Amino acid sequence: MGRKLKIMLGAASAALALPAAAQTVTTPEGALMSVASDLAYKPGELSADQLSASTRDLFIQDSMNVFRRFPREQTADMVKFYTEALALRALNPIQLTQSQQMILTGVGTGQIKLSAGQQGNRKYDLSGGIQGTGIRLFALTYPDEGQVRERFKAAGFAEPQFSDQGDGTRAALVTDPGGFPIQIVIRPGAKDGSNDGVGVGIGVSDLAESRAFYREFVGLDELAPVEDKLLGVTKYPYRHKETTIYLYEVGDGVPQDNGNAGIQYVVRDAPMVDAKAKSRQIAVETPLNKLRGFDLVTVWLNDPDGVTNYFAQVGPDSRTAQQARAGS
Repeated sequence: MGRKLKIMLGAASAALALPAAAQTVTTPEGALMSVASDLAYKPGELSADQLSASTRDLFIQDSMNVFRRFPREQTADMVKFYTEALALRALNPIQLTQSQQMILTGVGTGQIKLSAGQQGNRKYDLSGGIQGTGIRLFALTYPDEGQVRERFKAAGFAEPQFSDQGDGTRAALVTDPGGFPIQIVIRPGAKDGSNDGVGVGIGVSDLAESRAFYREFVGLDELAPVEDKLLGVTKYPYRHKETTIYLYEVGDGVPQDNGNAGIQYVVRDAPMVDAKAKSRQIAVETPLNKLRGFDLVTVWLNDPDGVTNYFAQVGPDSRTAQQARAGS
């Protein structure tokens, strides 16, 4: 079992049979969630085929959302960087608790969620740059290099230094005010503000294990490996429409980070994801839960390197659903 918390199916099934006694847990974003056993499917309610299938058929959004968690004192600089320098769409924030706000920026149909405050016992170590485990960068695309440079200059940040990548694109690597790497790619015909979507670079300690997780459990489309000239690594892409996860292997003894960033999938059945995870002994970060007042049911899982994979089922009265209707 080693570095991963294993949730055994037999123990889970016994827990599901208990009365619906609610308890409160805190997510990595600081939200207080109500956990009760009556949220889960009952033992034997799902077939072996349902449990063995990936989560992909449950997705209801043409992208994944990503989190960027950072120290609270950097909030103003982070908002300026993402909305002015990177020109991402500013969306209405979500007030999770009296003191915890989620700042939302739009990337195509998805979001980069800026979460001030680093919670719990997560690991926050970006000292190795891209050479470490966990989510180590976001990749954003733009059509015009000069416009990107001007935006950075106007916002008071150093202009990115671009270089040819040999595939018709130019790219630069910058860091946000919290030290998190951002790969900016200039691609002819790209939508401005990276509205084609976002790339998520994940450094992994065991490439085969991580590839199996995102291919077989999550169910993302596996694409051919690509050589990234700027980063100097071979990337293994896994895509869901607008969002691509890029896995690349890192060596032993590198910094470990599972706190500074995370992934969110919007799904139609979070309890189904929970059951699939338990049947495969996937590590659980935050058990199946409901956020009162938000019409939201979630389960937080960990990938093999502890990256949070957060599955959210949003009801018609949720903030996510309301924003989607307002934008349609």
